[in-house]
Amino acid sequence: MNSKILIVLGSPRKKGNSATLAAKLAEGAIAHGADVETIYLNGLDIKPCQGCEKCQQESFVGCAIEDEMAPIYSKLREADSIVVATPIYWFNISAQTKIFIDRLFAVGVGQKNIFKGKRFAIILSFADPDPFVSGAVNALRSFQDICRYLGANIEGMVYGSACDAGEIAEKQDVMEKAAILGKHLAAIKMKQASF
Repeated sequence: MNSKILIVLGSPRKKGNSATLAAKLAEGAIAHGADVETIYLNGLDIKPCQGCEKCQQESFVGCAIEDEMAPIYSKLREADSIVVATPIYWFNISAQTKIFIDRLFAVGVGQKNIFKGKRFAIILSFADPDPFVSGAVNALRSFQDICRYLGANIEGMVYGSACDAGEIAEKQDVMEKAAILGKHLAAIKMKQASF
């Protein structure tokens, strides 16, 4: 049974640096037998969480907001690994990524938590070469806190500095790390199946 990997792109640029790294991760995963699906958040109608807490009612399933986040919930349930790829904008994750994360509240709290034990991988791109100056450390800390709260595991992180769209492709060391992380995520399900 192949490992199912869901990649969530949080950049407004389809061929931006975080998307380029995500594509390399996908390439590595597919080459090693994984089924990979990529979601481009910027092209979807996803509204911010309204804090209504209807999702937390015992009889309620999913989110009360009817938009394009609804079908993503089932994809998140089915995935063995979830890869979140985002550029760093203003010292943290992109707005598209933040809205997506906020909407995980509907399926990530208490008895409704679908993420317990699930594997996450993080891809970041940022302009300033220093991850502290760029704010990348803020994003990394956010993901660590989110995964800790969800009871999920961070399997790996790939991040690098680049400005112009796709420029990261010239940094072979970072691209190779992305491919290796893809291979690692693909192998997880196979290891589990061999027991």
